[in-house]
Amino acid sequence: MVPGSAGRLPRGAGAHERRGERLRIIVAGLIARYPLGGMAWHYLQYVLGLAALGHDVYYIEDSGEWPYDPALRQPARRADVNVPYLADLMARYGLSDRWAYRVQDLDGPRWFGMSDARRHSVVASADLLIDVSGTVDRPEAYRAVRRLAYVDTDPVFVHIRLARGEPRLVERVGVYDVHFSFGERVAERIPAVGHGWLPTRQPVITPLWRSEAPPRPVYTTVMNWSSYASEVHGGRSYGQKSIELERFLDLPRRLSHVRLELATGPGHRERTPVARLRAHGWRVRDAARLCPDPGRYRRYIQRSRGEWSVAKNGYVTGRAGWFSERSACYLAAGRPVIVQDTDFPDDLRRGAGIVPFSTLDEAVEALNEVERDYARHAAAARAIAEECFRADIVLRSLVERALG
Repeated sequence: MVPGSAGRLPRGAGAHERRGERLRIIVAGLIARYPLGGMAWHYLQYVLGLAALGHDVYYIEDSGEWPYDPALRQPARRADVNVPYLADLMARYGLSDRWAYRVQDLDGPRWFGMSDARRHSVVASADLLIDVSGTVDRPEAYRAVRRLAYVDTDPVFVHIRLARGEPRLVERVGVYDVHFSFGERVAERIPAVGHGWLPTRQPVITPLWRSEAPPRPVYTTVMNWSSYASEVHGGRSYGQKSIELERFLDLPRRLSHVRLELATGPGHRERTPVARLRAHGWRVRDAARLCPDPGRYRRYIQRSRGEWSVAKNGYVTGRAGWFSERSACYLAAGRPVIVQDTDFPDDLRRGAGIVPFSTLDEAVEALNEVERDYARHAAAARAIAEECFRADIVLRSLVERALG
């Protein structure tokens, strides 16, 4: 079993039920590239969940991208600045000898973690590589792995770029044997990109999110105002959260009895308009200071009364059925989520626990509904997490489909 900061994780049956097989699996992500609490959980729960299923799991970060320094709010000054962060996180969960991280330095590639010999041995003998968010810079270098799985966590945007025929992206995505997407309806909405996209969701280690502590009387979310440029496809524009949040600026004024808080990142294209948001009644906090590591990120969610959040405009316009990995963690903590509708799958539409909205009036009514019967919504949130996002369920399905 894999030890964690909140106790030992339960071991599921998984592949043992299927064939009695212990697989060697590599998970690829961006923990060191972006050393922020939410990003760490996004990828770490794949690693921990697969290990709890009894697999032989390794984490390899091979994006080749220069690391980001959240303290400086800009690219780091040294290639190795985030190595201690990754090393400490891996050690905390019993994975100190099971990770590798590459940075493309000025003098060439630099690897940290496992030795070159061990890394090559792991890759040569692996049954499956799960590339979460399409982070691997050169997937062709991992062709020795029996199966390569691509997990698209940014649907619509990735698919528009593929439909446009961006050469390097088309080439990279084409290397993988099987393709999954958090956009559970994206294959219906943008079918031209091919690859037979299979639906999947964020795996959540539900025992690690349980909390008996009473929450603060505030609905929160953690977000970037704007991450990258809008895309245009079929004459329509697909933009960022900034576009959608503008439609709900007056929400706090419509709900004097409910407090709403945004923990925002720096944004990569435009700064969060903090003064204007506060003038409309929003509480705005700095996500990098508030929840920079996995522990504080988890506590922030656990201490929230629930989540209120918009989605990226591209997800809303694209109607791809995307559901946030962050919202899944709120559910696991027993915190209801009031989130903008992206045409969620039917099993997430239960009338409690997850309350979708599309308009300002619907957002007002959704928050009032949760407040009227908070205990029922909190219990439903936890039940949805256990039934729809629990790591052993999500990852058992992903692995079985990935292996064909």
